[in-house]
Formats: sequence, C-alpha cells, structure tokens
Amino acid sequence: MSTSGSDALEGQELADRGMRLLAFFLDGIIASFMIMVPAVIVALATRPFEQSGQAEFDFGFWRLPLFLCGVGFVAWAWITILLVARYGQTIAKRMLEIRVVRSDGSQASLGRIFWLRNVVNGLLSVLPLYEVIDSLFIFGERRQCIHDLIADTIVVKA
Repeated sequence: MSTSGSDALEGQELADRGMRLLAFFLDGIIASFMIMVPAVIVALATRPFEQSGQAEFDFGFWRLPLFLCGVGFVAWAWITILLVARYGQTIAKRMLEIRVVRSDGSQASLGRIFWLRNVVNGLLSVLPLYEVIDSLFIFGERRQCIHDLIADTIVVKA
C-alpha cells in the first residue's frame, strides 16, 4: 500500500501538512479566546479609573476575571473532549475537516489521543529541541510527527 498524501489509506486521505499546522495555530487562538477574552474584558471594564495608592496585589479585584478564566477553560475543555471522543477532532480540526485516526484507519480513542499524543508528548517537550524535531517528522512520507508515532495515529481528511 502506498502511503503518499494523495493516495487513500483504506478510503482515507492523509491531511495536508499546512492544514495540520493551521489547525495547531487555530486551536491555540480558539483556546486563548475562550479562556482569556472574557476575563480581560471584565478586568478592563471593572478596573477603577483612579488607582489607589496601594502597591500590593489586589486579589479581590482579580476574583471575577480569574473565575471567568476557569469557566472559559472548562467550556473549552468540555467541547474539545466531546469532539475528540466522538470524531477524533479538536475544534480547529473540525473546522478544517481533518481528524485523528489510528494508523490502520480505525477510530482513535480519547485515551490514546489524550495520554499518548498530548500528555506523553508534553512531558517529552522538556527535552531541548524536542518540539522542533517532533514538528520536522511531518515531512516524512506518512506525515507523522513523533507524537503520532508514539500514539500510532495519523491525521486524515474527514
């Protein structure tokens, strides 16, 4: 079986490298907006116009913005977990119509994606240059980064 991007893997075509990169950046932007924007808006809207002479950190002021960050994180995590469990997609992967599957084309489980693609990969990212090397692996014939090899996954067009 040929594994080039234009050939099908059991009826599935590998996702373009550019789409994978775009999904990575979009997921970061989406998470940032869902988690941070509500808190920033509230912080800016409720910030006193005149600063008091206090030099210490005012935790009371930051309670609501920090709470909103938590709410945004929970909302983002819940949506992402549902999409990954059901379709093998993050929010951006769903928008770009690509998804994560096992290398044999079968559905990848939430546990495989979470633990092997994310947690193990996150732990390895403490190694110098790991993230660069991981990213460069996408230029191989099967377009698999190291985290794909660890989890036995590929990214295909949905």
